[in-house]
Amino acid sequence: MFKAFQTLQKITEKKVTAVVRGDTFEEAETIARHCIEGGVKSIEVTFTTPDAPTLIKKLRDHGEEIIVGAGSVLDSETARIAMVSGAEYIVSPCFDKETAITCNRYHIPYIPGCMTVKEIKEATESGVALIKLFPGNHFSPSMIKAIKGPLPTVEVMPTGGVNLGNVNEWLEAGAVAVGVGSDWNKALSSNGEAGVLETAKRYVGKVIQS
Repeated sequence: MFKAFQTLQKITEKKVTAVVRGDTFEEAETIARHCIEGGVKSIEVTFTTPDAPTLIKKLRDHGEEIIVGAGSVLDSETARIAMVSGAEYIVSPCFDKETAITCNRYHIPYIPGCMTVKEIKEATESGVALIKLFPGNHFSPSMIKAIKGPLPTVEVMPTGGVNLGNVNEWLEAGAVAVGVGSDWNKALSSNGEAGVLETAKRYVGKVIQS
């Protein structure tokens, strides 16, 4: 499990994971490329993106310092496809036990979305080390303290609703990392590639100061 530990350590050290979702392959690749250029080291390519496996393979060519994962993975079959494509971690919107088993088998971190203490307990009992609090915009940062009351060893990564205005609030509340999604698409729509690059730089600057 040392490989999985190393990957999780990189995710939590860098703090920001860019959740890359595009209506086209080109849109997603553009966002990912400029997030990396802006200093974001963890890129989650969602499987709702056309030809996501190919994009994962291409992003792995950016070198070992970039961690590439697969998101919106709903089942173990998709997880296996993602791993074969080079995904270093697997993210789901909800917990799926078969996916957890598959990821554990190949020492790949599985980060499932959970909303309740019951869901989190079930996930950790299946070997999950990092929980995606999702959708994060349904909660305030104080939710992390509430979770850690009965489950003090759980590590939490909020995703959905995290933005430049609240990212440090989440980290100060105990989040070990955050997932950021729609801001990249908004930046691309408003200001093109330069907008994505600038947004990435601002996130990296924020979390370095936290």
